[in-house]
Amino acid sequence: MTSNAPLITEPELLQETYAERERLAALLADLTAHQWDTPSLCAGWRVREVVAHITMPFRTSAPRFVAGFVAARFSFDRFSDRVARRDGAGMTTDELLTALRDNVRHPWQPPGGGPAAALSHDVIHGLDITEALGLPAAPSQRIATVLAHSRPRALAYFGVDLTGIELRATDADFRLGTGEVVELPVKEILLTVTGRRPVGSAAGAR
Repeated sequence: MTSNAPLITEPELLQETYAERERLAALLADLTAHQWDTPSLCAGWRVREVVAHITMPFRTSAPRFVAGFVAARFSFDRFSDRVARRDGAGMTTDELLTALRDNVRHPWQPPGGGPAAALSHDVIHGLDITEALGLPAAPSQRIATVLAHSRPRALAYFGVDLTGIELRATDADFRLGTGEVVELPVKEILLTVTGRRPVGSAAGAR
């Protein structure tokens, strides 16, 4: 993974995270009931489940997290899916929106991930919502920042094979992989490497 753009500082990462949460809250405030129930890019989750997931760390105490994690047989994916479905169905849209609005500056960061992982979490799941609804995505530079700060292990989590392909952004200073060059908007690169877009569609853009 390569990028000519410099990595930004921790305070700058925090400011980008706050800005992304504010941006998402503003977009969510205008959604209709139908849009809240629209399927997102996260398989099996509607928009409301994605918002429940984004806000779960703000609403879950450490003891409740541990208890839920144990009940899910130590699978974070299983645990987070259960909570998203439960809270997405059980909370009103006003409650979900308030949970985001009231926690714009919440200090939560994924364990071991730091501020870059917190920004990545909100930007990626923000795209799950905005792409499904045809709404504006995060600014290109913010998305490029997520990619530039992503550790190889974090990207490997999504299991996407980019063998023989170099994804090169057309709207930011970023490229990923080696091989035949595929030029895409940086948003499409992030959607591809996180499994939201099939690699074949990226290759077809050559």
